[in-house]
Amino acid sequence: MDIFDVLNMIGGLALFLFGMNTLSGALEKLAGGKLEKWLEKLTSHPVKGVLLGAAVTAVIQSSSATTVMMVGFVNSGIMKLRQAIGVIMGANIGTTMTSWLLSLTALEGDNIIVQLLKPSSFTPILAIIGTGLVMFSKSDKKHNIATILLGFAVLMFGMDTMSDAVSGLKDVPAFGELMIMFSNPILGVIAGAVLTAVIQSSSASVGILQALATSTGKITHGTALPILLGQNIGTCVTALISSIGANKSAKRVAIVHLLFNVLGTVVFLSLFYLLNAFISFPFMELPLEGTSIPIIHTAFNLLATLLFLPFTKQIEKLAELIIRDDPNAEEDDSKIPILDERFLKTPSVAIEQCRNVAIKMAKLTRKTINQSLDVLTSYDQKLSADVVENENAIDIYEDKIGSYLLKISSKDLSEHDSRVVSKLLHTIGDLERISDHAVNVVEAAEEMYQKKIKFSDDALAEIEVIKHAVTDILDKTIEAFVNNDVLLAKQVEPLEDVIDHLRTDLKSRHIERLREGRCTIELGFILSDLLTNLERVSDHCSNIAVCMIQVKENNMDTHEYMTELKRDSESAFMEKFNEYKTKYVLPVSDTKA
Repeated sequence: MDIFDVLNMIGGLALFLFGMNTLSGALEKLAGGKLEKWLEKLTSHPVKGVLLGAAVTAVIQSSSATTVMMVGFVNSGIMKLRQAIGVIMGANIGTTMTSWLLSLTALEGDNIIVQLLKPSSFTPILAIIGTGLVMFSKSDKKHNIATILLGFAVLMFGMDTMSDAVSGLKDVPAFGELMIMFSNPILGVIAGAVLTAVIQSSSASVGILQALATSTGKITHGTALPILLGQNIGTCVTALISSIGANKSAKRVAIVHLLFNVLGTVVFLSLFYLLNAFISFPFMELPLEGTSIPIIHTAFNLLATLLFLPFTKQIEKLAELIIRDDPNAEEDDSKIPILDERFLKTPSVAIEQCRNVAIKMAKLTRKTINQSLDVLTSYDQKLSADVVENENAIDIYEDKIGSYLLKISSKDLSEHDSRVVSKLLHTIGDLERISDHAVNVVEAAEEMYQKKIKFSDDALAEIEVIKHAVTDILDKTIEAFVNNDVLLAKQVEPLEDVIDHLRTDLKSRHIERLREGRCTIELGFILSDLLTNLERVSDHCSNIAVCMIQVKENNMDTHEYMTELKRDSESAFMEKFNEYKTKYVLPVSDTKA
């Protein structure tokens, strides 16, 4: 093995890592926000968590990515530590899919089916299809599929390059002696752990071992076993690094991952070598075959999961003992959920997290408006203070979500994800403006309370009509946003037009009363400000609804959309407009405000 073989091996490893990273990233992007929903909702039982963790990891081809997501979910308070334990165990099973795929390179035989199953036969076809899709397709989904195909082709090409480069080692006596040394369980575990920790990928380290095994024939089962188990330990480094700066619960997720692999390795090796001392397994000195590595890898992770799954509570308590709570630490009673930056590595999951937090912001905004309208009818100092406090919290929501979305927008996003980010940025801005108007309504109520002035019963009856209309439009807008219901969003604009008419009619009534001397200028100013704030709330609701529709229909020209919406007098818009106009009718009033 000369210097050129070394360079080829390094180049093959680089291609392997690049292919693995590209494949994993494209799979995550194709799965989109579904990953977050799967992991968040389907972990009510440890067994479900194991199955889910295995499935997700097999799909995205990265146990590290799954575990880092667990750290993020627990750090954000979305999941409990106990829910994450099952997923982590499952992730170790799911990651064995990579070694099964890589074992295809060792297939031998003249049969046409065997030849077609060899990566050297089908990866060029995958590369051609992927290249064609990249060059001639504009669909995000097809681009992701193309990237998956190209990533897999590059990964397999890198694997073949590594295998060819190290094939000369079979004639190097020193290499055989080195492999004999690693058959020592402790040295083998350390070697596997260090290699995986350095390259931050158990799949890559398994690939290197597989390349050496198939090309040299010098690696025996006794040598590979401790190295493979050490690789499982080394992959924990990614989660440990990710947990730096996280809360204690998130740190415990990384510790659970480490405990599971370390304890599993200790128990498995102890029992295995104890049995070997009495039985003397004959295969220990035999060189590895094509499927030996995936069989060992899968068997260990399955057995470790079966062994430790009944003890998830005990593992949780052990993690809590290692990472102890600080009894003197004050609880963080902030209302703002954490937007964990670990999710930025998976933008689709990060966007879904932003949307979840934006939903909390939207619901708080609706509550704040309703409180302000209650204060207007019956002044309450505590309720007024709650409105101001909520508005401050909503300001923080906007700042945190906006900053996080800007970080997401710097990532490589699909066209759909880019539109969703744009929609969320617009939405949180409108929600924040709505909360500002809630404070303005409270200030009007406070002014009337302090000056001991009030609207007449008839004037309050008129205000009640527009209040109900505003409450209705806000409910429709929030529900449409929460459920991503575009049909409901289309009902917002007709109601916004009705509220505009109500405001105009109310101002006309006020001016008429002012001319006849049946209203004071002071109450008139307060009424005018109140109507302006209520009408602005409906404007912002319209902005949110229209933005939702535009993102869904991929039409960002607001003027064109609004013109088209109102063009036909027989349209669904006019039908809804007339329905709302009939529903919200001002009472006849001749008394002063």
